[in-house]
Amino acid sequence: MLQVVPEVSDEIRGIARGDARVPLSVLDLATVSAGESATEALATTTELARKAEEWGYHRLWVAEHHGMPNVASSSPPVLLAHLAASTTSIRLGSGGVMLPNHAPLVVAEQFGLLHALHPGRVDLGLGRAPGTDEATAAALRRGDADRFPQEVAELTGFLDGSFEPGHRYERIRAVPRDPGGRPPIWLLGSSGFSARLAGLLGLPFAFAHHFSAANTEPALDLYRKSFRPSAALDRPYAMIGVSAVAADTGRDAYRLARTGGLSMLRLRRGTPAPVPTPEEAENHPYTAVEEEFLDAWLSNVVYGEPDAVRAGLAALLDRTAADELMITTGVYGGAHRIRSFRLIAEAHKMTD
Repeated sequence: MLQVVPEVSDEIRGIARGDARVPLSVLDLATVSAGESATEALATTTELARKAEEWGYHRLWVAEHHGMPNVASSSPPVLLAHLAASTTSIRLGSGGVMLPNHAPLVVAEQFGLLHALHPGRVDLGLGRAPGTDEATAAALRRGDADRFPQEVAELTGFLDGSFEPGHRYERIRAVPRDPGGRPPIWLLGSSGFSARLAGLLGLPFAFAHHFSAANTEPALDLYRKSFRPSAALDRPYAMIGVSAVAADTGRDAYRLARTGGLSMLRLRRGTPAPVPTPEEAENHPYTAVEEEFLDAWLSNVVYGEPDAVRAGLAALLDRTAADELMITTGVYGGAHRIRSFRLIAEAHKMTD
């Protein structure tokens, strides 16, 4: 059966676009802040999942990263199982599983099992990047990113039991597999490659605006122009990830946003570390080049008082015509991140 919108209920509590309501969702990386353990970071992610469900966010995704001391979500299936057991209704998924790091059969089994445990609540988002640095990627990767389209096809075949007669995997079953359904597949990207592939396959597409803002509109345009109706969708469905930070004052939001900016700067120069405190981010001895990087990074973060964030998200939605916004808040302190999501929900009148 063709689906107009992938797994979105009629009662959307999100952001207005014209007469429609667009869902707001959450991307959380189990961010580890300075002075914090991975256990504490994962506890924050669990609490955020519960609160996001309470406040009306549509879905919460976690992402696969490796070798990064500021990110504790190295294994999405393990974390998703925990989050699903800790919530009751919010959709949960991977944003994403980096498919070149894994055998497609293993991913089909993992997400088939998650779907069997929590029917109708699990999304399978797939990326083609390694999610780490070059050396760690070499230790992880079992395949080649250039084979991503073939591996997506294999994964789909295992999930659906749909290999053609004579295929070398025709007799292999991914167990458990529910004949009545399976997790919807999304393709993720930060360039045109996955945008075009998602369109050609008729799959929903999630674009990483939060770290590739210059490519957002060209990629969405390519996705929509390439789209072919499929058993999953009869029209394109595009979600974009956006960094947003809300606080009681614009100054507070700016100070928090800078902690995420310094964290990204360190990652880009090959010295990743837990997210610094606001004081450390303020007092860091930035070079002129680093200040330029930070300013460019912050220009793509929607930050400020709650109403300012609401206006910024609405402007982004109008510009991109996205079907869903997925907010990520990679700043210092779990309490700050959770409060930011609450303020955004309140500004959009999502909370009861």
